[in-house]
Amino acid sequence: MDRNSYLDMELLRFSTAGSVDDGKSTLIGRLLYDSKSIFADQYQAIEESSKRKGDETVNLALLTDGLRAEREQGITIDVAYRYFATPKRKFIIADTPGHIQYTRNMVTGSSTSNLSIILVDARHGVVEQTCRHTFISSLLGIPHVVFCINKMDLVDYSEEVYEKIKSDLEAFCSKLDVKDIQFVPLSALKGDNVVNKSENMDWYQGATLMYLLENIHIGSDYNHIDCRFPVQYVVRPQSEKYPDYRGYAGRIAGGVFKPGDEVAVLPSGFTSKIKSIDTMDGELDEAFAPMSVTLTLEDDIDVSRGDMIVRENNQPNAEQDLDVMICWLNDKKMTPRGKYAVKHTSNDVRCIVNEVKYKVNINNLHRIEDDKDVNMNDIARISLRTTKPLLFDKYTRNRTTGSLILIDEATNETVGAGMII
Repeated sequence: MDRNSYLDMELLRFSTAGSVDDGKSTLIGRLLYDSKSIFADQYQAIEESSKRKGDETVNLALLTDGLRAEREQGITIDVAYRYFATPKRKFIIADTPGHIQYTRNMVTGSSTSNLSIILVDARHGVVEQTCRHTFISSLLGIPHVVFCINKMDLVDYSEEVYEKIKSDLEAFCSKLDVKDIQFVPLSALKGDNVVNKSENMDWYQGATLMYLLENIHIGSDYNHIDCRFPVQYVVRPQSEKYPDYRGYAGRIAGGVFKPGDEVAVLPSGFTSKIKSIDTMDGELDEAFAPMSVTLTLEDDIDVSRGDMIVRENNQPNAEQDLDVMICWLNDKKMTPRGKYAVKHTSNDVRCIVNEVKYKVNINNLHRIEDDKDVNMNDIARISLRTTKPLLFDKYTRNRTTGSLILIDEATNETVGAGMII
């Protein structure tokens, strides 16, 4: 494969979630091993490590569980990212923890994913963490969810067990907004239906997990209708070669941009036309989400970091009062009427928490209206008032312009991840 075709391959970002000991890290290890994406010395190292620990088989989970505490306890604590590629696609995996106290890590690891793999232990069926992770995947707007019913080897590859878990999951998902749901019965330990089709489950006629990952359609996951370009940096080389060059660099958050397009710069409202779309490899005839490019305009207008370039007749909301679903990520609970810094696209503002409307019971999706204390790992609906209007779309329409983070100004810690309703 030549370098250019490799670079042009589609990238699928996916995360794994599930309860403790459901086999997330083992599944990723199996994917990497069976798709021949690990080196011989890496395999040898985990083989030796498994022997030292007294494991009967090679513990593939050690490929992603890199922290010492993770290896000692046999659990995942922090998000581990792994990169691999097959002839069809490139992949970035986020292996997220199963423990309830690490829900915030799951939010972090899944926030940029196209697809979420949620593991269910065939022996235990749908448990609290299954519901929690499915709800968070729905809340984060992850377009594709694949339920892997794992450890089928421990229930004698029973079709009855698989069908029961599948119907329970379908009933729970019917209350949620998940666009595309798939089910795969597998054994990460033995390799059934991970990369290779299982001979032990001839009753299952569906695709293997690897086939789904390679072929699931993700081209329409981005919003290619609403043009949104948050400006991150103004490029002014002022060199001999480019004495008057002024470009606006950033990552396209939505839509398709072409030279000659009439655009407006917000919040000023000044209009111009796109003169060129520049990259390190030269000029482009068009650019779309999620490409990183530099736009130049035909007119010299005041554009700076935090501004947004959009179409004149298709503009985002510009408001100071926001309705937000927040995942609280910090040990210190949310302060009522508290002041926080907000980071939204390339914009930095400050805000005050006006009110906590309700919290969500993740297990049954009921609203908790009598308890307004938002603690770590809680999910709540709140209203914010910002110091200046934010240029946003609803999160369900655009995951980039519809998301924000709250930062504690005293400690500079990210305390909350929000989806604008």
